[in-house]
Amino acid sequence: MPKFLLKHGYGLHNLLIFAFIFLLIIVIAFFSAAIAIFSFLILIGLVVYFYLEEKAFTKSLKEYQETLTYRIKKTGDDVISHLPVGIILYNEQKEVEWCNPYIYQLLEQEEVLGHKVESLFPALEGLDLDYTEKHLIQHLNRSYEVYAYGEERMLYIVDVTERQEILDNYHREQIALGIIHMDNYDEASQGMDDQQRAILSSQVTKAITDWATKHNIYIRRHTSDKFIIVFNQGILEELEASRFDILDTVRGMTGENKIPITLSVGVATGVKSLVEMGRLAQASLDIALGRGGDQAAVRVGTRLSFYGGKTNAVEKRTRVRARVISHALRDLIQDSEKVIIMGHTMPDMDAIGASIGVLKAVLANQKQGFIVLDKINPSIERLMNLIQVSDGIMHHIIKPEEALQLCTPRSLLVVVDTHRPSMTIEPKLLQLTKRVVVIDHHRRAEEFIEDPVLIYLEPYASSTCELVTELLNYQSERLTFEPIEATALLAGIVVDTRSFANRTGARTFEAASYLRRMGADSTLVQRLLKEDLSNYVRRAKLVANSDMVFPHIAIATGDEEDRYDQVLIAQAADTLLDMSGVKASFVIARRQDDQVVISARSLGEINVQVIMEEMGGGGHLNNAATQLKNIGIEEAKKRLIDILKKNEVEGSVEK
Repeated sequence: MPKFLLKHGYGLHNLLIFAFIFLLIIVIAFFSAAIAIFSFLILIGLVVYFYLEEKAFTKSLKEYQETLTYRIKKTGDDVISHLPVGIILYNEQKEVEWCNPYIYQLLEQEEVLGHKVESLFPALEGLDLDYTEKHLIQHLNRSYEVYAYGEERMLYIVDVTERQEILDNYHREQIALGIIHMDNYDEASQGMDDQQRAILSSQVTKAITDWATKHNIYIRRHTSDKFIIVFNQGILEELEASRFDILDTVRGMTGENKIPITLSVGVATGVKSLVEMGRLAQASLDIALGRGGDQAAVRVGTRLSFYGGKTNAVEKRTRVRARVISHALRDLIQDSEKVIIMGHTMPDMDAIGASIGVLKAVLANQKQGFIVLDKINPSIERLMNLIQVSDGIMHHIIKPEEALQLCTPRSLLVVVDTHRPSMTIEPKLLQLTKRVVVIDHHRRAEEFIEDPVLIYLEPYASSTCELVTELLNYQSERLTFEPIEATALLAGIVVDTRSFANRTGARTFEAASYLRRMGADSTLVQRLLKEDLSNYVRRAKLVANSDMVFPHIAIATGDEEDRYDQVLIAQAADTLLDMSGVKASFVIARRQDDQVVISARSLGEINVQVIMEEMGGGGHLNNAATQLKNIGIEEAKKRLIDILKKNEVEGSVEK
């Protein structure tokens, strides 16, 4: 009998009762022996009765325990046999040693024992089953949760298809908010009379409305060139699968116009607040416009994806905007203790020229200005040699360590030729002051400097030097340049446009003309950009080591042990693009700092910016690059080819 029953049923209290009765019998014996004997016999009878009852109770309890054990075992066997939960026991080779009947029903096969777990459930291949974890897998069009217990080498498999369908339906029904913007409606309709303008507007509006109706999207016109769209995440998945084909539709139907109309779309979902969703949709649209338009930017929670962007941006910036930005920059300079100017790592001629131009504006406003420069690379070596012998500029060039000591909350930090914090020469400077200005001509990436006080981001411009030159034009009528200052700005424009061959607009020539009037020396620019014979030979070696991996796409690679200058890699990509039949070129080589660099160029039919963004880089539709750490050249080439294959399937790369 269990001790707790002995304690409560036959414990000390019962003994005390019998002892008390026995003492009473002894007391009675002093008065009457007959009564005492009779009482003693009764006591013996009670003791015998209690003893027999205890024996009967113990026997009944044992029989009950045996019955209960049998029932529990039978119930457990029934549960294992009939409960809709699969159980698998496997050996060290992950071969099934035992399973319950539900596994046979689940797999729809008779032979299970002896088979490897991965062969029965292919979705488990590659998953670590040696630890206690939960995995969600798909098998035979159903969803299962697999609970792995590594120490026991046991799997529990639960069918969660209905629950997953409910979750998927809930996810698909979440609200998504979008804004459609006609990028260049005003530019495209210039020169048209009212009737032609109305016909153009109605054609585009009908195409957008038909597209919305086809996908069951609620759409309302917000302004003459903006539409608000409301739909759900299920429809958003359809739009992403079609890569927002409305972009191609509108561009195609207006392609015969002098300036075709393109669309930019900003979409946001994955947040609970509608106010926040609207703010994120507008932010997504701003990013799409900052990347040149003709594309859709979709933010789902923290994920930001881009679709489209197949055409070059149409120049939209005006002299009014340049004047407003210039005056705002002047006010910020005058309201600062000092100005620190910083470009990107491994600065090129555009970054240095733009920095010198901003320094000119700072000095013209009689403020202290400094250019942050870490190492001098071959692409700017000749220019820096000239600066070192000049009187003014060299005194304003400082190391990143000095900049960190000089920077205060009242300092103005001007970032040129990049808008990505990770690519700046000294990212820590961005944490020391909230007064940050961004001047850049690259298409906007997802990574962006947080809360700058002034942004001049124009992907339509040829170079940052062009933008800075326009700003200087409105700083002061009496502004004069030293020849080296104007020449540095002109050299930046020449390099980024490949001597005015690529991405060159009317404003580019106006900026170059202004610099020539200010004393820029075109002959000196040619000397600065002259190429050494050894570099020419190395570039030719890079180009020679190329092959056509896709029709019209060439990839060249450098030797693993060789180190190349950033400019030389870019020049090799330019040279490859000049070859007959090449519409896009990629050059992969290792830089002096051991990073693998990919320089990409295209004639505009293939968007190399999107391809480089998938590898952590960015740039323009026809001019982009990326930098990779801890990777070999062959591995980088393999990753690039995989991305090209994916884009081939999605239609971004010609087959």
